[in-house]
Amino acid sequence: MRRRLWAAAAVLVAVALVVGGLFWWHGRDGRTSFAWAVAHAPSGTQRASWTDWAAVRAHEQARLSDGSSAGELHRLLTRAFDDDLSSTSALVGSAPVLQRRFGFSPANVDWELFSQSYQGAVVVLHLPSADLAAVPGRLRDLGYREPADAGGVWNGGSDLLAHISADLTPELSYVAVDSHDGLLLTSDSAAFLAVALQAVHGDGPRATGLDAVVADAGEPLSSAVYTGDYACGALAMAHAGGSDQAEARRLLAAAGPVNPYTAFAMSDEPDGSVRVAFEFDSRETARVNADARGVLAQGPAPGQGGSFADRFHVDAVTADGSLVVIRATPRAGAYVLSDLSSGPVLFATC
Repeated sequence: MRRRLWAAAAVLVAVALVVGGLFWWHGRDGRTSFAWAVAHAPSGTQRASWTDWAAVRAHEQARLSDGSSAGELHRLLTRAFDDDLSSTSALVGSAPVLQRRFGFSPANVDWELFSQSYQGAVVVLHLPSADLAAVPGRLRDLGYREPADAGGVWNGGSDLLAHISADLTPELSYVAVDSHDGLLLTSDSAAFLAVALQAVHGDGPRATGLDAVVADAGEPLSSAVYTGDYACGALAMAHAGGSDQAEARRLLAAAGPVNPYTAFAMSDEPDGSVRVAFEFDSRETARVNADARGVLAQGPAPGQGGSFADRFHVDAVTADGSLVVIRATPRAGAYVLSDLSSGPVLFATC
């Protein structure tokens, strides 16, 4: 009993330290780290994938650092995968090499935002200051070409990555270190990385239209955020086979009106629940859609197989201003975020 109480207390302390540290970082403008990161993504962002690695480590009771062993990192990633907390990360496949050669990985990164648009993609990471300070030396040793400006782009490229390891994502081709905000930015395009740096620094246009669904999510462990246009394509029933599409049309007709939305977010919350938010063009549209989407979220899942009830229990569906919010509890063994962040997803159809 004492051992169990001690372990529970240790988790609470770890969570308090994580939350306290991140609050200090983002408390300058009152936003969560998640909200700050999405708001500083480049203009045109269609998809933003968030992983709060510090919170994931606390959730998995893993005390890791840049010096942790490969086995310790593997155990963290295995547990995070089993709990469906790592599917939004762009770094997981590269993590062992990052830990060994680059000095940053899910073992010590505070958080990660992977933003994608039709113009390009960028990974933004927040690191503890001491770990970030060590990155330029690591990049130099690996063969990246150092920028003339300390805040500029370190040039690697596909040939260098292939030389370092075949297991590295192309998103590590080019790197920028922003010591002022404690950030590390990476991309497969040097030009787009420069655009992302301008957005972070306020010298270039930033992402718009995602604030409401991001704010509703609070401080999730992981989240997939889409613009309405992107979600209406990525989650569409058009990805299903002919018979599934026919069943979807029947279910939609029975559920009631569904309208296109302007933004979408699905998030794994700290309490173990999944939260789905849709933003509509008005309160009236949201009220209409709350009823229909609540019905759809508890019924069959054509194109996915089985039913949504096999995957989660719907705890509540509410209309809050222009938002419709579904709060759900995943069933044991279900991978709700990773399975339902790509289509077809009937309750997210447009």
